[in-house]
Amino acid sequence: MTHDLLNNSRFELKYRISYFTYLKIRNMVKANMKKDKFTRSSQKAGYLVRSLYFDTHSLSAYHEKMSGDNERIKFRIRTYHDRFTENAPIRVELKGRKSGLVIKKSAFISTETYQQFLINKHWLENDPVLEEFERLMQIKSLEPKVITQYRREGYETRYKGDLRITFDHNVESTHANELFPNKAFYKEHHRNAIIMEIKFKKSPPKWVHQLVHIYGLKAIANSKFTQAIQVSRKDLHHPGGIIVVR
Repeated sequence: MTHDLLNNSRFELKYRISYFTYLKIRNMVKANMKKDKFTRSSQKAGYLVRSLYFDTHSLSAYHEKMSGDNERIKFRIRTYHDRFTENAPIRVELKGRKSGLVIKKSAFISTETYQQFLINKHWLENDPVLEEFERLMQIKSLEPKVITQYRREGYETRYKGDLRITFDHNVESTHANELFPNKAFYKEHHRNAIIMEIKFKKSPPKWVHQLVHIYGLKAIANSKFTQAIQVSRKDLHHPGGIIVVR
C-alpha cells in the first residue's frame, strides 16, 4: 500500500440485520444523522450501487480473502446506473485492507474511457489511480468476473466528523465481464437481510456504541465480492451456503 492510499483509510464495521431490526435502528440513526445527498435525491429506497469486480483466471483475490490474508486489495469499476448512458457516472476503485483498516482510492472516468478500456485494457486518461489499476491488472493478469448490486440508504453526521452509516438492501450478483450486460440473471445473497455498515476514521460517538449494545449487534465479515463469486460459480459451492468473509 502506498502512503497516499493509507491517508484514505477508515474503519468499517458490518452487521447483517433483519428488516424489523433495521426499522428500529433507522429511527435512532435518523434522530442523530441526516440522509446523504444521493439518498435524498433517490425516488426509491436508496440509490443503486453496481460494481464490476476483477480477479485472475484462478480467482487468486477470492482465495486470498477466503484464507484471511491481512493485506489484500480489490479491483472494481463502479456505477450508480442500471443501464449505459453517456452521462452515467463511472468510478475506478482500488480498495484494500491492512491491519483492520479499509483503504480506498478512486477516480471518476468518462463513459468513453470506460468503453475504450474494455477493448484495449488501457486508460485514455492520466490519473495515478488509473495508472496503478492498469499496472496491477497487467502484472496479475486480472479480468472482469462478477457484478454486485444493491440499493444503498446512506446517512452522514449532522455535525463535524466523518461518521457514516449505510443500509444496503437487496444485495445480489451475477457473472459478467462488463458493467452493463445485455442479459444477466441476478441471484440474491441473503434473503430478507439488510447489511448495515458503520464507517469512521477515529472513533464513533457514544450514541453509536449505545445503539450496538441496545440491539446486541455483532460485527460480521461480509465481503460482497466473495459472496458474488460463490453464487456465480457452482464449483465453489459450500455445503453451509455462502461463507461471509471480509
